[in-house]
Amino acid sequence: MRLRGQRALVTGGLRGIGRSVVETLAEGGADVAFTHRTSPGAEDWVAHLESLGVRALALPVDVTDRPAVKEGVGRLLDEWGGVEILVNNAGITRDGLVVRMKDEDWDAVQETNLGGTFRVTRAAARAMIKQKYGRVVNITSVVGEMGNAGQANYAASKAALIGFTKSLARELASRNVTVNAVAPGFVETDMTAALSDGQREELLRAIPLGRIGRPDEVARCVRFLVDPDMGYITGQVIHVNGGLYM
Repeated sequence: MRLRGQRALVTGGLRGIGRSVVETLAEGGADVAFTHRTSPGAEDWVAHLESLGVRALALPVDVTDRPAVKEGVGRLLDEWGGVEILVNNAGITRDGLVVRMKDEDWDAVQETNLGGTFRVTRAAARAMIKQKYGRVVNITSVVGEMGNAGQANYAASKAALIGFTKSLARELASRNVTVNAVAPGFVETDMTAALSDGQREELLRAIPLGRIGRPDEVARCVRFLVDPDMGYITGQVIHVNGGLYM
């Protein structure tokens, strides 16, 4: 229970990788708040987390909604008095070739994946600066470094998150706040579940370990980076991709 007494905020914490991160932090002893887009099951998830012996808080916040972000983070700080851990996980895809991509599909991905991270981080970082302690982890993607046809908008947003991570790490280092990124490869989520058998076989041939990753494997990497003893790792991108990109 090395995270006992830590207060964490995870965006997009009801599904996929975010859900696994929330549970892993709670199992480590951290109180965990998570954002969701008014999804069913939030209260049941809170009850499960509380059964682990920690506080849990569901925040119905769309990270593209500026007032909602301010209100949601403000509620967390008012009720819990601070936040030591922030995991920016909320993200969407709107895949398509560039020549056919609609402006709204480009804008929606940038506003959620990059703009949402910026807004939540800005609100939470102020509290970390006052505390002179914090751990920020941004969930980027392997395609942010290697690219992927049909995902120019998604890859651009995730590549931008890497630059954001490194810049923020320099800004907050003097306040004892570390900022790192975790870049998952292909992980068993709703996105990969939609792959056809042929697409899955082709993908597996490209992964040296020969399998798609699990959300908990990404979550454990996040857990490592937010550990109180990991105070000398900042500005780094940790890849969890089975060797797909080296």
